Amino acid sequence: MAKTKIAYFCQSCGYESPKWLGKCPSCGQWNTFAEEILEKNNASVPDWKANTSTSLQRANKPVPVSEITFSEEHRLLTPDAEFNRVLGGGIVAGSLVLIGGEPGIGKSTLMLQLALNMPNLKVLYVSGEESDRQIKMRAERLAAPQPPEGGAFDSASPSNVPPLGGKGAYILTETSTQNIFKQIEQLEPDLVVIDSIQTLHSAHIESTPGSVSQVRECTAELLRFAKETSTPVFLIGHITKDGMIAGPKILEHMVDTVLQFEGDRHHVYRILRAVKNRFGSASELGIYEMLGEGLREVSNPSEILLSQRDEPLSGVTISATLEGMRPMLIETQALVSTSPYGTPQRTATGFDTKRMNMLLAVLEKRCGFRLGAKDVFLNITGGIRVEDPAIDLGLAAAIISSHEDMPIATKVCFAGEIGLSGEIRAVNRVEQRIAEAQKLGFEQIFISKYNLPKAGDKKRIDFSKYTIDVKTVGNIEEVFSLLFG
Repeated sequence: MAKTKIAYFCQSCGYESPKWLGKCPSCGQWNTFAEEILEKNNASVPDWKANTSTSLQRANKPVPVSEITFSEEHRLLTPDAEFNRVLGGGIVAGSLVLIGGEPGIGKSTLMLQLALNMPNLKVLYVSGEESDRQIKMRAERLAAPQPPEGGAFDSASPSNVPPLGGKGAYILTETSTQNIFKQIEQLEPDLVVIDSIQTLHSAHIESTPGSVSQVRECTAELLRFAKETSTPVFLIGHITKDGMIAGPKILEHMVDTVLQFEGDRHHVYRILRAVKNRFGSASELGIYEMLGEGLREVSNPSEILLSQRDEPLSGVTISATLEGMRPMLIETQALVSTSPYGTPQRTATGFDTKRMNMLLAVLEKRCGFRLGAKDVFLNITGGIRVEDPAIDLGLAAAIISSHEDMPIATKVCFAGEIGLSGEIRAVNRVEQRIAEAQKLGFEQIFISKYNLPKAGDKKRIDFSKYTIDVKTVGNIEEVFSLLFG
């Protein structure tokens, strides 16, 4: 009998070692190596590859760049405009997309809703976590539109689908990749959804589902299937307690797009963020509202991120930010109070704490505000996290407003980055920020004077086309003099 091959894998990064190690030499984590049995046979080629002999016979030879023909890529547009935006304009044929998020955040609901709302495509939803009856119950709750005449929502095995059946959503409860590919070969779907990748197992690997080797092998098989058949595949992945996608780090490198589904389960709003995208921008953002009938896309996020206040309050300002190509106005809140302890507390929600400390140091050094013995709390409303430096000016104004207990008018917003010397630096795409503020009814916006074009520049910003009052400032002292006198 052949000797069983045993290897040790790091459960954090997927590093393989022939023997157990206490510390991973790749990621530096301790006690993360687990023993796994590797037993690959010669028939490692899935059955579906037998029908793709034409793709396998293509000669892989070097080709000059000038001889490569390129046609505009065809994308599948979904009824969900937010989903299309995050993907970069739609689903690319043959792409492999990984969606991660906390348990119960709505990953399965998002993908099942996508499968039900595309009646013109044949979508196969493969679930290894729920039975077909459970998925049927959720599908009825989502109140999805019925497939066109001739289509069917089949909760049984897709092998029972007639050859000339209409298109629609099909459910398959299976965890073996070999059986999944057999059903795919018979059904020939236009889109495949796997829920989830940690539940699949391949017969070519003698280890438990969810292990590093199983996740890597199953993903590799799905990747080969997607590329050779030009069928887009969506993978739902679990995350660890640290918020990282569970499994080896190579999983994120193998896929084309990584989407992160964020939000608090106790709030109704969810955020779909692109972490990696080979076919579009990796900074796009989609916002959804979780309802009893499913996820509803929010087309104008500025309205939900701004609270409706009847009177101005101290420590509250409005900042103009950008997420990808979308301008948004967000509410930034600050609370400054005397510290009852020896060491002041500095806490930021939705904002980088180190950058908050930098802003406090600038305000104390350049403007003379004594904040060293004060507790400072910052909050970005709506549960989103913002990394745009253009909200620096709004945060600084909120801090001083709370420190002096002087409110700022509700129809004033800010867009500017603060430097270490106290200057207000220019931000990109300022015209989109001004237009968004004007559309939402704001009367005044503070921007950097360095956003103004220099003499001889061809591109000039025409402020006359805006009805909003645009205030151009050069340093932070000038801002406070205009706000507080």
